[in-house]
Amino acid sequence: MVKTDKKQVKVAILDLYDGIENEGMRGFREILQRYKLKNDLDLIVEEFDVRRKVEVPDTSFDIYISSGGPGSPIDSEGSEWEKKYFKLIDSLEDHNLSNTSQKKYGFFVCHAFQLMCRKYQLGYINMRKSPSFGVLPVHETPVAKNEPVFEGLSDPFYAVDSRLWQVIHPNEKRFMDLGMQLLAIEKERPHIDLPRAMMAVRFSDHFFATQFHPEADAVGIRSLLIKEDKKKEVVSEHGLDKYNEMLERLEDPDKITLTQNTIIPNFLDQAVLSLQEA
Repeated sequence: MVKTDKKQVKVAILDLYDGIENEGMRGFREILQRYKLKNDLDLIVEEFDVRRKVEVPDTSFDIYISSGGPGSPIDSEGSEWEKKYFKLIDSLEDHNLSNTSQKKYGFFVCHAFQLMCRKYQLGYINMRKSPSFGVLPVHETPVAKNEPVFEGLSDPFYAVDSRLWQVIHPNEKRFMDLGMQLLAIEKERPHIDLPRAMMAVRFSDHFFATQFHPEADAVGIRSLLIKEDKKKEVVSEHGLDKYNEMLERLEDPDKITLTQNTIIPNFLDQAVLSLQEA
């Protein structure tokens, strides 16, 4: 028997992977499926191949999750897919600024994080000296103490970092003017005199973004770490001891498993509760 009192929740996953093999989309699907079963929700999920097929959803969805992806977050400026993507973001923002009680929620990961930081001019985007990949500590900023999406995590918490590009030198005036919050930065590297990258931003009550991958799980990351090219990448950036430590961290339930079970589910809690109240 169908429950008629169950409100349908529509989620759009915006796939920015441009057709390359990845673990991210599987991570999002599995988190959403677990969330649906745990909360007995009528949750409908649709995927859109934004970069390869120039597919962008309309504004009828409740929640929008934007994935990571390859390549430069600068070179796509002016491309057809990016114009459509930002047009959607503008429409969602306009909707949220209207007096409607039913707001639209957005979560932006890695490549999408960088695009959104560029859109709002929140910092300087550049290419790292070498790729960052692995299970690494993420440090909260003082304003993150009241952040519900981080509730249940330690400080620092551990997350999967996988990027060649980064956003550094946060523009404090832009953050202040736009009412946005920088919630996390990358780990301290006392032996390296380089700025620490921005790792999480709250754009508004409804839009949240992470540079790291909160959808990643131990199974997917282990399969990547043991590939010879990834192993070389991690060892050259962090050393063999750190590489072995990362493999050990995958077994620790308080590391990326906790992050995967916390951040996106906390965000979904906020969004779904808001929709039910509306």
